[in-house]
Amino acid sequence: MFPKRLTEGYQSFLGGRFPSESSRYQKLAESGQNPEILIIGCCDSRVSPEVIFDAGPGEMFVVRNVANLVPPCDPDSESSYHGTSAAIEFAVNGLNVKHIVVLGHASCGGIRSFFDDAKPLTKGDFIGKWMSQIEPVAERLGPGTGDRQANLKRLELAVVEHSLNNLMTFPSIRRRVEKGDLELHGTYFGVATGLLYLRDPATGEFKPCLEAPAAG
Repeated sequence: MFPKRLTEGYQSFLGGRFPSESSRYQKLAESGQNPEILIIGCCDSRVSPEVIFDAGPGEMFVVRNVANLVPPCDPDSESSYHGTSAAIEFAVNGLNVKHIVVLGHASCGGIRSFFDDAKPLTKGDFIGKWMSQIEPVAERLGPGTGDRQANLKRLELAVVEHSLNNLMTFPSIRRRVEKGDLELHGTYFGVATGLLYLRDPATGEFKPCLEAPAAG
């Protein structure tokens, strides 16, 4: 049986948001999408880019995977599929986005599993193989402190930087960044606090997006 929650949500959409944005949907259907922003986020159900950035239909092209990872450009490999890389390629070369945002977040289950060296969920261990991309990141960070939460956050932030670095291995991205036609941004969302942090490309530090965010 189709989930009741989805049926009710769709009914609410038809009675509320769709009528108010029907002309926008009609235009998108006729002319296609033309978003200027690509968001690469985690598939964690608590971290929805469309909700966090209050985006309407057609505004953002969103790619989500476990731990917001961007693999290095490897077009000659025939050993695996490249869903994330294909989506990035389409957004950059097909849609000509002007910004790519890597959206990391606190309490990332995938990164925590890697940190804890958790056992595979299945015999095939798709997650384990995917998360092995974090191994060089953890090695570069070196030994942590005795503060588990601080160590986890440090790794979460480092994964954002890792994904930004891997984006630059795509020739089309590098060319456009160097020409000034494309900007890359690292961000980090606090699930419990709602605070968004932006990575300063000059220092590598993550600073609050807003100096004085509105009170809840």
